Amino acid sequence: MSLLILASASPRRAELIRRLGIEPAAIDPADIDETPQRDELPARYAARMAAEKAALVAIRRPGAAVLGADTVVAAGRRILPKTEQAEEARACLRLLSGRRHRVHSAVTLIDAEGKARHRLSTSIVKFKRLTESEIETYLSGGEWQGKAGGYAIQGYAESWVAMLSGSHSGVMGLPLFETRALLGATGLLPPSDG
Repeated sequence: MSLLILASASPRRAELIRRLGIEPAAIDPADIDETPQRDELPARYAARMAAEKAALVAIRRPGAAVLGADTVVAAGRRILPKTEQAEEARACLRLLSGRRHRVHSAVTLIDAEGKARHRLSTSIVKFKRLTESEIETYLSGGEWQGKAGGYAIQGYAESWVAMLSGSHSGVMGLPLFETRALLGATGLLPPSDG
């Protein structure tokens, strides 16, 4: 069985992959340019980022299987940033307040022989209408830092979710159903009956 390298610095992704009974042999984040291409649609962007992260780390880790992932929060055709400043997060939360948005979570697995396999999970999330006070209280807690769209569904923002259609783990950052299928196809997970 090949070693699995997780091409991500995200503690959430490491936690999620462990739910499948897999302990990555190493965490090796890929440092790539994450600038969207001109007119790039959110789902295509997420898939490209996951593939590029996995490919970069696979070069550094020959003979190992490498898992890359990326999660994008999209309002229509607009890719929302991974927020670094409170003002960015505030703008995202105001935009998402009371409306549906999509979360695209892409996964690429490159096996020990260099063959790449890809999966994409798209979820629809609807937030309740947020008051300015709720947004400011959330911002003061810091959960938004570095999060796509300015929120973490596994934190307080989960209480704002009026509807979720799709993958909760995908919205967190790693869709387990799709990841499990990729790992199973490459023999990194034992076969199951279900």
